[in-house]
Amino acid sequence: MFKCNKLLGVSLAAVMSISATATNVFAIDTSVIDEKWGKPTVVYGGGLSEDQIQSTRELFDIEDTNNVYETSVDANDLYNYLGIAGGDTSSLISSVMVQKQDSGTGVKVKIITQSNITKITSNQYANAAITAGVSDVEIDVASVSKVTGESALTGVYKALEANGETLDPDRTQVAQDELETTNEIAQNNADDSNFDSARLDQALVEIKQELAQIKQNQGSAATTEQVEQVVQDALKKFNLSDIISQDDIDKLIAFAKKYQNTSAIDSQEVLNQFAIRYISSISISSNSLNFPIVRVCSKLHLYVNSYNSGSVHLRFNNP
Repeated sequence: MFKCNKLLGVSLAAVMSISATATNVFAIDTSVIDEKWGKPTVVYGGGLSEDQIQSTRELFDIEDTNNVYETSVDANDLYNYLGIAGGDTSSLISSVMVQKQDSGTGVKVKIITQSNITKITSNQYANAAITAGVSDVEIDVASVSKVTGESALTGVYKALEANGETLDPDRTQVAQDELETTNEIAQNNADDSNFDSARLDQALVEIKQELAQIKQNQGSAATTEQVEQVVQDALKKFNLSDIISQDDIDKLIAFAKKYQNTSAIDSQEVLNQFAIRYISSISISSNSLNFPIVRVCSKLHLYVNSYNSGSVHLRFNNP
């Protein structure tokens, strides 16, 4: 029989090598060359002028360009990675810097210029990147002017492939659909004080995890009825079911159906990466311990047989 206290003991024993919380401030260090993983890769938006590229270097704190590998994205990359035809290179402004990390690090995203990335959050970038097959990487995002930010993941994919990784185009396109879906729902509810985009991000992760569990249990993808129930349950769990519209709910259902038809649904690495992000952000309050422990155990039970590398961290907050 599955024992929660045993699982927590195992997990806590594996915990200690990650940073203190998921909200730590971090940025990729370009002052030295990482001899294990090599130089960080910087991918500039193809619409930048030379002066804007230099300004972007300054945003990334790049003092010596010999310490980074530099490239750029264009309209062809939008098509290759996202399936977007007819894109305009001149409109690609946001840029990324990417550095591969040790196994168990997870996907970390820092938006350097938060005031200039107007729609996409770091969690949305990270969750979509995991969907696409990205793992154990640090990503810095910056823009010299205000942009919505949807195209930044193109640069992440190009950076990883420049370093020898192969990504599934079906997954990168579904990841972009995820980014656009969550962004659209967030924008639709931006004026509602009861709406919290962070809870939407959590609900989406929950949806992916539950769909993976269903396929694992029954040997086939969820039925339409199961997908609808999973979405409704996740929204209810994160107190969103009475906030977002049926139209928005339908968008999530449509995305969930697309997601489970990609190889991401069978990917153990996707579960591992979500495990790292989930567990490293858990907050357990001493005066409300029972519910979080149940929630921790339910998630760890899903991962315990698969997530053996490890560095996870539980954060305990005082009331």
